[in-house]
Amino acid sequence: MRTLADQFDAGSSRYDLLVGLNPGYHAALAFSARALAERVRRVPGAPLRILDLGCGSGASTTALVRALPTDTLLQGLDASAGMLAAGARKAWPSWVSFGQAVCGELDLDAIGRGRWDGVHAAYLFRNIPAERRDAALAEVWELLAPGGWLITQEYSVAGDQRATAVWEIVSRGLISPLAAAFDPGNGDLYRYLRRSVREFDSTEEFCSRLSAAGFVDVARHDVRGWQRGILHTFRAHKEATA
Repeated sequence: MRTLADQFDAGSSRYDLLVGLNPGYHAALAFSARALAERVRRVPGAPLRILDLGCGSGASTTALVRALPTDTLLQGLDASAGMLAAGARKAWPSWVSFGQAVCGELDLDAIGRGRWDGVHAAYLFRNIPAERRDAALAEVWELLAPGGWLITQEYSVAGDQRATAVWEIVSRGLISPLAAAFDPGNGDLYRYLRRSVREFDSTEEFCSRLSAAGFVDVARHDVRGWQRGILHTFRAHKEATA
């Protein structure tokens, strides 16, 4: 049986095309990247250090490159070798690097415990099993330097009947047919993605997880447009005195 990483590997060559057909996809990533860039503070005399967890083929990394200073140290990490290979075929500034890692099973000392001024994570935590989600958030808290910020963008419809209905209409009527046309043979991935949105934490539950992990100033922004009530940008702060 193929793992989720295997499914992303199989779809990696067509994933950028498919997500690019989603109106507002890149604009939402740009919003979350700016939200991080506006909050992080560098140590005097040192570059910003930013992690892009679940970077995939680099769409979120591109948004961060556009939002951050050009002397930032930006590290992308993803579990899928195929997605990372797709990202590696793109042109990147010298201050961007990539590596393979599984959130929830990170080697914190190797990555840099307490080293990072900010962490960006787009569409990551929904893909971590619920029983490992708290451990993954605890990893992020450990990786952040005191005063650091986590910005995470995620789909969540639990408890919202309207958002759930819209998600079902869009995923069954648009996403699935497009996936069948452009990525035949990888239907399991897109069926999983549809299901994972329905089954992910409610926004309130996810905010509670962030607080339980030690974060403060936890808040969310609900994306507008057709994704209203479906797509959310969460922010969370590691206190400078921690």
